[in-house]
Amino acid sequence: MKSFVIGKNDAGQRLDKFVCKVCPNLPQTLMYKYIRTKRIKVNSKRAEINTRLFEGDTVEAYINDEFFIPAEPKYDFLNAPAKLNIVYEDENILLVDKKQGLLVHPDENEYRDTLIGRIQHYLYDKGEYDPTEENSFKPQLANRIDRNTGGIVIAAKNAQALRIICEKIKNREIDKRYLTVVHGTPKKAVATLSGYLEKNESKNKVYLLKEKTDSARTIKTRYKVLQSKNGLSLLEIELLTGRTHQIRAHLASIGHPLLGDGKYGKLATDKKLGFDKQALYSYKLSFYFNTDAGILNYLNGKTFTVDEVWFADKLFGEDYKKKL
Repeated sequence: MKSFVIGKNDAGQRLDKFVCKVCPNLPQTLMYKYIRTKRIKVNSKRAEINTRLFEGDTVEAYINDEFFIPAEPKYDFLNAPAKLNIVYEDENILLVDKKQGLLVHPDENEYRDTLIGRIQHYLYDKGEYDPTEENSFKPQLANRIDRNTGGIVIAAKNAQALRIICEKIKNREIDKRYLTVVHGTPKKAVATLSGYLEKNESKNKVYLLKEKTDSARTIKTRYKVLQSKNGLSLLEIELLTGRTHQIRAHLASIGHPLLGDGKYGKLATDKKLGFDKQALYSYKLSFYFNTDAGILNYLNGKTFTVDEVWFADKLFGEDYKKKL
Protein backbone atom coordinates (compact mmCIF):
# COMPACT_ATOMS: atom_id res chain seq x y z
CA MET A 1 0.00 0.00 0.00
CA LYS A 2 1.10 3.54 -0.73
CA SER A 3 -0.44 6.79 0.36
CA PHE A 4 -0.22 10.25 -1.17
CA VAL A 5 -0.87 13.50 0.64
CA ILE A 6 -2.42 16.02 -1.74
CA GLY A 7 -0.41 19.23 -2.00
CA LYS A 8 -1.45 22.52 -3.58
CA ASN A 9 -0.29 21.44 -7.04
CA ASP A 10 -2.44 18.29 -6.93
CA ALA A 11 -5.55 19.93 -5.46
CA GLY A 12 -8.57 20.35 -7.72
CA GLN A 13 -7.98 17.19 -9.75
CA ARG A 14 -10.42 14.32 -10.10
CA LEU A 15 -9.37 11.15 -8.29
CA ASP A 16 -9.09 9.11 -11.50
CA LYS A 17 -6.90 11.74 -13.19
CA PHE A 18 -4.58 11.83 -10.19
CA VAL A 19 -4.29 8.04 -9.98
CA CYS A 20 -3.41 7.85 -13.69
CA LYS A 21 -0.41 10.11 -13.02
CA VAL A 22 0.95 8.39 -9.92
CA CYS A 23 0.18 4.88 -11.16
CA PRO A 24 1.06 5.10 -14.87
CA ASN A 25 1.26 1.32 -15.27
CA LEU A 26 -2.20 0.66 -13.88
CA PRO A 27 -4.74 -0.19 -16.64
CA GLN A 28 -7.72 2.15 -16.65
CA THR A 29 -10.30 -0.62 -16.32
CA LEU A 30 -8.45 -2.01 -13.32
CA MET A 31 -8.20 1.44 -11.77
CA TYR A 32 -11.97 1.90 -11.99
CA LYS A 33 -12.45 -1.50 -10.40
CA TYR A 34 -10.04 -0.67 -7.57
CA ILE A 35 -11.85 2.60 -6.83
CA ARG A 36 -15.20 0.82 -6.87
CA THR A 37 -13.98 -1.95 -4.55
CA LYS A 38 -12.27 0.47 -2.13
CA ARG A 39 -8.72 -0.60 -2.91
CA ILE A 40 -8.19 3.08 -3.74
CA LYS A 41 -9.67 5.39 -1.10
CA VAL A 42 -9.62 9.03 -0.04
CA ASN A 43 -9.13 9.84 3.62
CA SER A 44 -9.73 6.13 4.43
CA LYS A 45 -13.20 6.31 2.90
CA ARG A 46 -14.73 5.07 -0.32
CA ALA A 47 -14.60 7.63 -3.11
CA GLU A 48 -16.06 8.04 -6.56
CA ILE A 49 -14.11 8.19 -9.79
CA ASN A 50 -14.92 11.90 -10.15
CA THR A 51 -14.21 12.85 -6.52
CA ARG A 52 -12.37 16.19 -6.39
CA LEU A 53 -9.21 16.20 -4.30
CA PHE A 54 -8.43 18.97 -1.84
CA GLU A 55 -5.12 20.06 -0.34
CA GLY A 56 -4.44 17.88 2.70
CA ASP A 57 -6.47 14.88 1.51
CA THR A 58 -4.80 11.47 1.62
CA VAL A 59 -5.20 9.02 -1.24
CA GLU A 60 -4.54 5.43 -0.23
CA ALA A 61 -3.82 2.83 -2.90
CA TYR A 62 -3.83 -0.85 -1.92
CA ILE A 63 -2.30 -2.11 -5.15
CA ASN A 64 0.87 -3.86 -6.30
CA ASP A 65 4.13 -1.88 -6.43
CA GLU A 66 4.56 -2.60 -10.14
CA PHE A 67 1.80 -0.11 -10.94
CA PHE A 68 3.51 2.85 -9.28
CA ILE A 69 6.11 5.27 -10.66
CA PRO A 70 9.62 3.78 -10.18
CA ALA A 71 11.24 4.80 -6.90
CA GLU A 72 14.32 6.25 -8.63
CA PRO A 73 13.14 7.83 -11.86
CA LYS A 74 15.56 9.31 -14.34
CA TYR A 75 14.98 13.00 -14.97
CA ASP A 76 15.18 13.60 -18.70
CA PHE A 77 15.09 17.37 -18.22
CA LEU A 78 18.58 17.25 -16.71
CA ASN A 79 19.89 16.47 -20.20
CA ALA A 80 18.78 19.94 -21.34
CA PRO A 81 20.87 23.05 -20.64
CA ALA A 82 19.65 25.15 -17.71
CA LYS A 83 20.39 28.44 -19.48
CA LEU A 84 17.38 30.68 -20.17
CA ASN A 85 16.72 34.19 -21.47
CA ILE A 86 14.40 35.38 -18.71
CA VAL A 87 12.09 38.32 -19.36
CA TYR A 88 10.31 38.15 -15.99
CA GLU A 89 10.09 35.78 -13.03
CA ASP A 90 8.23 35.54 -9.74
CA GLU A 91 7.07 32.75 -7.41
CA ASN A 92 4.24 31.72 -9.77
CA ILE A 93 5.30 32.26 -13.37
CA LEU A 94 8.28 32.58 -15.64
CA LEU A 95 8.36 34.54 -18.91
CA VAL A 96 11.10 33.25 -21.20
CA ASP A 97 12.40 34.68 -24.46
CA LYS A 98 12.64 31.55 -26.61
CA LYS A 99 15.19 31.88 -29.35
CA GLN A 100 14.47 30.67 -32.88
CA GLY A 101 15.43 27.07 -33.57
CA LEU A 102 14.50 25.74 -30.12
CA LEU A 103 11.52 23.40 -29.72
CA VAL A 104 9.10 24.15 -26.89
CA HIS A 105 8.25 20.45 -26.32
CA PRO A 106 9.93 17.19 -27.38
CA ASP A 107 9.04 15.63 -30.72
CA GLU A 108 10.09 12.50 -32.59
CA ASN A 109 13.37 14.11 -33.68
CA GLU A 110 14.40 16.07 -30.58
CA TYR A 111 13.80 14.86 -27.05
CA ARG A 112 16.62 16.20 -24.91
CA ASP A 113 17.01 19.94 -25.55
CA THR A 114 13.65 21.69 -25.45
CA LEU A 115 12.36 24.84 -23.80
CA ILE A 116 10.30 22.97 -21.21
CA GLY A 117 13.32 20.79 -20.42
CA ARG A 118 15.49 23.87 -19.90
CA ILE A 119 12.87 25.47 -17.65
CA GLN A 120 12.47 22.37 -15.49
CA HIS A 121 16.27 22.02 -15.23
CA TYR A 122 16.60 25.71 -14.31
CA LEU A 123 13.94 25.47 -11.57
CA TYR A 124 15.42 22.19 -10.33
CA ASP A 125 18.84 23.83 -9.92
CA LYS A 126 17.22 26.75 -8.06
CA GLY A 127 15.48 24.36 -5.69
CA GLU A 128 12.03 25.48 -6.84
CA TYR A 129 11.14 22.16 -8.47
CA ASP A 130 11.80 18.79 -6.88
CA PRO A 131 10.07 15.86 -8.63
CA THR A 132 10.34 13.78 -5.45
CA GLU A 133 8.08 16.27 -3.63
CA GLU A 134 5.43 16.36 -6.37
CA ASN A 135 2.88 13.63 -6.90
CA SER A 136 1.83 14.67 -10.39
CA PHE A 137 2.69 18.31 -11.20
CA LYS A 138 5.59 19.49 -13.36
CA PRO A 139 6.31 23.09 -14.35
CA GLN A 140 4.50 23.53 -17.65
CA LEU A 141 4.12 25.94 -20.55
CA ALA A 142 0.84 27.84 -20.84
CA ASN A 143 1.41 28.80 -24.48
CA ARG A 144 3.66 27.65 -27.28
CA ILE A 145 5.23 29.01 -30.44
CA ASP A 146 6.74 27.31 -33.48
CA ARG A 147 10.33 26.08 -33.42
CA ASN A 148 11.49 28.73 -35.90
CA THR A 149 9.53 31.55 -34.28
CA GLY A 150 11.05 33.39 -31.35
CA GLY A 151 9.57 35.29 -28.45
CA ILE A 152 7.87 35.21 -25.08
CA VAL A 153 6.55 31.93 -23.70
CA ILE A 154 4.75 31.69 -20.35
CA ALA A 155 5.70 28.92 -17.92
CA ALA A 156 3.73 28.16 -14.75
CA LYS A 157 5.57 27.11 -11.61
CA ASN A 158 2.49 25.68 -9.90
CA ALA A 159 -0.84 24.14 -10.88
CA GLN A 160 -2.94 27.09 -9.71
CA ALA A 161 -0.98 29.55 -11.83
CA LEU A 162 -1.23 27.20 -14.83
CA ARG A 163 -5.02 26.96 -14.55
CA ILE A 164 -5.39 30.74 -14.28
CA ILE A 165 -3.08 31.56 -17.18
CA CYS A 166 -4.72 28.99 -19.46
CA GLU A 167 -8.14 30.44 -18.62
CA LYS A 168 -6.96 33.99 -19.31
CA ILE A 169 -5.48 32.97 -22.66
CA LYS A 170 -8.73 31.23 -23.58
CA ASN A 171 -10.75 34.33 -22.62
CA ARG A 172 -8.33 36.62 -24.50
CA GLU A 173 -7.29 38.49 -21.37
CA ILE A 174 -3.62 38.20 -22.30
CA ASP A 175 -2.52 40.27 -25.30
CA LYS A 176 0.40 39.10 -27.47
CA ARG A 177 2.02 41.21 -30.18
CA TYR A 178 4.42 40.06 -32.86
CA LEU A 179 6.98 41.70 -35.08
CA THR A 180 7.58 40.35 -38.57
CA VAL A 181 9.29 41.34 -41.81
CA VAL A 182 7.45 40.66 -45.06
CA HIS A 183 8.25 40.98 -48.73
CA GLY A 184 6.77 44.10 -50.31
CA THR A 185 4.59 46.75 -48.69
CA PRO A 186 0.89 46.18 -47.95
CA LYS A 187 -1.43 48.70 -49.64
CA LYS A 188 -2.99 49.75 -46.33
CA ALA A 189 -0.77 50.93 -43.48
CA VAL A 190 -3.20 49.44 -40.94
CA ALA A 191 -5.74 46.71 -41.66
CA THR A 192 -7.59 43.71 -40.26
CA LEU A 193 -7.50 40.63 -42.47
CA SER A 194 -10.24 38.00 -42.37
CA GLY A 195 -10.43 34.58 -43.94
CA TYR A 196 -10.95 30.87 -43.45
CA LEU A 197 -8.08 28.56 -42.61
CA GLU A 198 -7.99 24.85 -43.39
CA LYS A 199 -5.27 22.60 -42.03
CA ASN A 200 -3.68 19.68 -43.86
CA GLU A 201 -2.33 17.47 -41.07
CA SER A 202 -0.29 15.17 -43.33
CA LYS A 203 1.61 18.10 -44.84
CA ASN A 204 1.65 20.18 -41.64
CA LYS A 205 0.48 23.12 -43.70
CA VAL A 206 -2.58 25.38 -43.76
CA TYR A 207 -4.49 26.93 -46.63
CA LEU A 208 -6.58 30.10 -46.84
CA LEU A 209 -10.07 29.79 -48.31
CA LYS A 210 -12.41 32.54 -49.48
CA GLU A 211 -15.53 30.74 -48.29
CA LYS A 212 -16.37 28.85 -45.11
CA THR A 213 -16.32 25.06 -45.18
CA ASP A 214 -16.97 22.44 -42.50
CA SER A 215 -13.24 21.90 -42.02
CA ALA A 216 -12.17 25.56 -42.20
CA ARG A 217 -11.91 27.90 -39.21
CA THR A 218 -12.39 31.66 -39.21
CA ILE A 219 -9.23 33.72 -38.71
CA LYS A 220 -8.60 37.42 -38.15
CA THR A 221 -5.20 39.09 -38.24
CA ARG A 222 -4.56 42.78 -37.58
CA TYR A 223 -1.35 44.41 -38.80
CA LYS A 224 0.33 47.81 -38.73
CA VAL A 225 3.18 48.77 -41.06
CA LEU A 226 6.00 50.31 -39.03
CA GLN A 227 8.66 50.84 -41.72
CA SER A 228 9.42 49.89 -45.31
CA LYS A 229 12.67 49.88 -47.27
CA ASN A 230 14.57 47.85 -49.85
CA GLY A 231 11.48 45.85 -50.80
CA LEU A 232 10.79 44.74 -47.23
CA SER A 233 8.33 45.93 -44.57
CA LEU A 234 8.37 45.64 -40.78
CA LEU A 235 4.92 44.91 -39.36
CA GLU A 236 3.45 44.70 -35.88
CA ILE A 237 0.87 41.91 -35.70
CA GLU A 238 -2.07 41.34 -33.37
CA LEU A 239 -3.77 37.96 -33.53
CA LEU A 240 -7.53 38.27 -33.10
CA THR A 241 -7.73 34.50 -33.45
CA GLY A 242 -4.98 32.02 -32.74
CA ARG A 243 -4.64 29.29 -35.37
CA THR A 244 -1.75 27.17 -36.63
CA HIS A 245 0.61 29.16 -38.89
CA GLN A 246 -1.98 31.96 -39.00
CA ILE A 247 0.36 34.92 -39.40
CA ARG A 248 2.57 33.21 -41.96
CA ALA A 249 -0.26 31.87 -44.12
CA HIS A 250 -2.48 34.95 -43.88
CA LEU A 251 0.18 37.42 -44.98
CA ALA A 252 1.40 35.09 -47.73
CA SER A 253 -2.18 34.86 -49.02
CA ILE A 254 -2.25 38.63 -49.70
CA GLY A 255 1.10 38.55 -51.50
CA HIS A 256 3.39 39.44 -48.58
CA PRO A 257 5.11 36.27 -47.34
CA LEU A 258 7.37 36.43 -44.33
CA LEU A 259 11.09 36.84 -44.86
CA GLY A 260 12.81 33.48 -44.30
CA ASP A 261 9.63 31.41 -44.33
CA GLY A 262 10.38 27.99 -45.78
CA LYS A 263 6.78 26.84 -45.91
CA TYR A 264 4.82 29.82 -47.26
CA GLY A 265 7.56 32.15 -48.52
CA LYS A 266 10.65 32.49 -50.72
CA LEU A 267 13.27 30.64 -48.69
CA ALA A 268 15.71 29.99 -51.55
CA THR A 269 15.98 33.73 -52.19
CA ASP A 270 15.91 34.68 -48.52
CA LYS A 271 18.78 32.36 -47.64
CA LYS A 272 21.03 34.47 -49.86
CA LEU A 273 20.17 37.41 -47.61
CA GLY A 274 21.11 35.39 -44.53
CA PHE A 275 17.57 34.49 -43.41
CA ASP A 276 16.87 30.76 -43.10
CA LYS A 277 14.16 31.09 -40.40
CA GLN A 278 10.98 33.10 -40.60
CA ALA A 279 11.32 36.68 -39.39
CA LEU A 280 8.63 36.39 -36.74
CA TYR A 281 8.90 37.24 -33.05
CA SER A 282 6.40 37.38 -30.19
CA TYR A 283 7.99 40.48 -28.72
CA LYS A 284 5.36 41.83 -26.28
CA LEU A 285 2.97 40.36 -23.72
CA SER A 286 0.36 42.31 -21.74
CA PHE A 287 -2.01 41.19 -18.99
CA TYR A 288 -5.48 42.77 -19.17
CA PHE A 289 -7.70 40.87 -16.75
CA ASN A 290 -11.45 41.47 -16.98
CA THR A 291 -12.19 38.91 -14.29
CA ASP A 292 -10.57 37.82 -11.04
CA ALA A 293 -7.14 36.24 -11.51
CA GLY A 294 -6.70 34.92 -7.98
CA ILE A 295 -3.04 34.63 -7.00
CA LEU A 296 -2.04 36.36 -10.27
CA ASN A 297 -4.08 39.55 -9.81
CA TYR A 298 -0.83 41.48 -9.29
CA LEU A 299 0.00 40.98 -12.99
CA ASN A 300 -3.04 42.93 -14.19
CA GLY A 301 -2.04 45.93 -16.31
CA LYS A 302 1.59 44.85 -16.66
CA THR A 303 3.39 44.62 -20.02
CA PHE A 304 6.63 42.80 -20.79
CA THR A 305 8.81 43.05 -23.90
CA VAL A 306 11.98 41.36 -25.13
CA ASP A 307 15.19 43.36 -25.21
CA GLU A 308 15.86 42.89 -28.90
CA VAL A 309 14.36 41.41 -32.04
CA TRP A 310 17.43 40.62 -34.09
CA PHE A 311 15.97 40.80 -37.61
CA ALA A 312 14.15 44.08 -36.93
CA ASP A 313 17.28 45.65 -35.47
CA LYS A 314 19.45 44.34 -38.30
CA LEU A 315 17.21 45.57 -41.13
CA PHE A 316 15.61 48.70 -39.65
CA GLY A 317 17.87 49.88 -36.82
CA GLU A 318 16.36 51.36 -33.67
CA ASP A 319 13.95 53.90 -35.20
CA TYR A 320 11.04 51.47 -35.51
CA LYS A 321 10.77 51.17 -31.71
CA LYS A 322 9.42 54.74 -31.54
CA LYS A 323 6.35 53.56 -33.48
CA LEU A 324 5.47 50.62 -31.26
